[in-house]
Amino acid sequence: MNRLVVVESPTKARTIRKFLPDSYRVEASMGHIRDLPGSAAEIPEKYKKESWARLGVNVGSGFEPVYIVPSDKKKVVKMLKDALKDAEELFIATDEDREGESIGWHLLEVLNPSIPVRRMVFHEITKEAILGALDETRDMDRNLVDAQETRRVLDRLVGYSISPLLWKKIAPKLSAGRVQSVAVRLLVVRERERILFVPASYWDLLATLQAGTDSFDSTLTHLSDVPLATGRNFDDNTGRLADNLVDGKDVVILKEDTATALQKELRGVALKVVNIDERTSKRNPYAPFITSSLQQEASRKLRLSARDTMRVAQKLYENGLITYMRTDSTALSSEAIEASRRSVEARYGKEYLSEAPRQFTNKVRNAQEAHEAIRPAGTAMKTAQELGLSGPERDVYDLIWKRTVASQMAEAVIRQTTVHLEADTSRGTARFRASGREVIFPGFFRAYVEGSDDPEAALENREAPLPPLTRNAELPVRKLEAKGHETRPPARFTEASLIKLLEEEGIGRPSTYASIMDTIVRRGYVQRNGNQLVPTFTAFATTNLLEQQFGPYVDTGFTAEMEQILDDIAGGRRESVPYLTSLYVGENGLESMVEKGLDSIDAREVSGIQFAKWDPFVVRVGKYGPYVEQEVDGKRVVASIPPEVAPGDLTREALQHFIDEKQKGAEVLGIHSVLDLPVFVKKGPYGHYVQLGDDEQEGKPKRISVPRNMDPSAIDLDAAQRLLELPRELGQHPDTGATIQAHIGRYGPYVQHNRTFASLTKTDDVLTVDYDRAMELIAKKEAKNKPLRSLGDHPETGDPLEIFEGRYGPYVKHQRTNASLPKDTPVESLTFDEAVALIDSKAATKKAPKKKTTAKKKPAAKKKGAPKK
Repeated sequence: MNRLVVVESPTKARTIRKFLPDSYRVEASMGHIRDLPGSAAEIPEKYKKESWARLGVNVGSGFEPVYIVPSDKKKVVKMLKDALKDAEELFIATDEDREGESIGWHLLEVLNPSIPVRRMVFHEITKEAILGALDETRDMDRNLVDAQETRRVLDRLVGYSISPLLWKKIAPKLSAGRVQSVAVRLLVVRERERILFVPASYWDLLATLQAGTDSFDSTLTHLSDVPLATGRNFDDNTGRLADNLVDGKDVVILKEDTATALQKELRGVALKVVNIDERTSKRNPYAPFITSSLQQEASRKLRLSARDTMRVAQKLYENGLITYMRTDSTALSSEAIEASRRSVEARYGKEYLSEAPRQFTNKVRNAQEAHEAIRPAGTAMKTAQELGLSGPERDVYDLIWKRTVASQMAEAVIRQTTVHLEADTSRGTARFRASGREVIFPGFFRAYVEGSDDPEAALENREAPLPPLTRNAELPVRKLEAKGHETRPPARFTEASLIKLLEEEGIGRPSTYASIMDTIVRRGYVQRNGNQLVPTFTAFATTNLLEQQFGPYVDTGFTAEMEQILDDIAGGRRESVPYLTSLYVGENGLESMVEKGLDSIDAREVSGIQFAKWDPFVVRVGKYGPYVEQEVDGKRVVASIPPEVAPGDLTREALQHFIDEKQKGAEVLGIHSVLDLPVFVKKGPYGHYVQLGDDEQEGKPKRISVPRNMDPSAIDLDAAQRLLELPRELGQHPDTGATIQAHIGRYGPYVQHNRTFASLTKTDDVLTVDYDRAMELIAKKEAKNKPLRSLGDHPETGDPLEIFEGRYGPYVKHQRTNASLPKDTPVESLTFDEAVALIDSKAATKKAPKKKTTAKKKPAAKKKGAPKK
């Protein structure tokens, strides 16, 4: 009997093929084969005149979605239909979560098979798991399908309803999203806290004490039995003491003069040990990874973005090396626990095993996926080295392996020692405190320390024991240091900390966090500064509008409640249509909110960002970006704010500088020596430029950007004229005879030969670069246009797969699809299969061409089991 097995990706298909008999044909759907229309051009003709057509959802008929098969999926559909003709049984083997169930249901709706259909589920791609799944198939779970469809419709209603309002009131090309907008608001709220933050100053006194041959540090905590303030005692918004009680006593601020006076008085004095407190505590190992904790730890340890982490994890899963990577479950199967415990005993010794097998309780709000935790696949528990992994795959697998093994190890035992010391001064008794920490038994620390990629080194760092001490001992002061401190504003979010907060609040699903992080950056709401996520002024203006008009939709509690309702739909405890109706229709529905907002929202007011520390300036967001506004002599003066400026770092002085620069106006350098036209230095939104002629003359004046290596204030008439003479002709290419030119373009200075553009380096000068240097740069650029490696022909198209050097590193090219090589992957180590997987994955995510197609209506039946054929 011939059987057809359909999965999502080519890599997954290739791995599964190895485990199945020849009578099984395994093909990939390349993700979803149909979806809601992505643009107006994709809306079927018969719906285009409907009032709801733009949404792609018939809001007047039970929120019925209009599904279309994108143009780039029609070849896939044809291939699957052809494969179905020779099959006697169809296995849907897509992922087990809502997304996978939805992909499988759409496959059945489009393929409309007349042969038996079996739903095949597994959470790891090993021979045992695949063969076992063949014998334990089930029907399609329509509750999961309905939950995913409701989520998709809900996201479409929110995004497509609110986004046009943002275009009209703030700026074009902005977008709103059910989870995205909440994430942006969290970033904005934190940045507001940084702007409102008032720093406070305080001092402390650090004493280095001698105990035999050892020394240790202690800090002054009380003076005359009164506790001294530390950073946590100050109010962020006022800079004043907020919590002024410690142990029931008022806290006082140690001033500089008191700290320095005590420093002088205590020199040469011994501190007396008045109390020693020793406590032993145990640390339990962390739970095995779920999706969000893997993303957070990979960000901290490996500096990987959420998207890169999921891309690597997907590859490990599809190659049969780890279990399914989209999961909220911390549970391990009995086989995995036994395998982990065998590995612990073999590698570390029996004393490092926990007394009994350990399972973990899930603490994630609205946890929904019924999988295992992320762990190495199978029962061999091989290390990354034993598997021969390299690059990011090695690093991510190693994290997963260590976390899994550590979960079955013994607790770490830690001794913590606190010592109190005193000395008499003219201002009363000075009390100092010192703390020590010693790892008595490392337990799971031997395998895994959170935030560190080297457990042994991390163990050493955790060891800070105090020397042996006895009560009433007098310890000489070796060194005294009075130190001033200033409280710091709340830290900005990183990807790891934002994902952690979203998870704690029950907002979104782990599988969506990676795309959310990418979206908020791509849409201009966030800039990355190292690992910090910095909200832009556009994020502030958008959040102003959403808080004013759509408050519930950016409220964490409301959004978490949405997730719970979607979970209820997935569990069959709630119907989707009544919920969508209550959310969208009626006086307080989303549709009404948008209509009211079109009339009531003042675009100028909502785009304004004001804080007392910026007075008298107001920052606004316009069509061309952020700008500062001030009234000067009764006139409104505005000046652009550079896009890289972070709201939380903006000062009144910086805003004044932007206004002053704008008021200077265009600086006339003189009259062009040949053309008899004025030459200006001006500043635009993207930097300084020189201009020939004024704006009143006929025709557009010539403008040339000032290179970054030139100081605009130092440009004279001669330098400006030389810039205006660009492009410079440097000579002819010896092979083609074409002219070699030097010029300045959108991305800076460059040299050109035909269609080859080579950027100048920081040490090159566009006004002086010579022919030989230009040829050198052009030769390097043209060499990059030649493939670094040819890997062979793509198995489906027959077109070549080649590796090229790009601006951001090496990439694989196939036809018009380019896919970057994973970070730290050497060009020479990339295999043919890996290249195919990269290209296929990238092709699956590319936007479909805007062509008309037909819709497939969803059947009305809502019963659990296989959809109606």
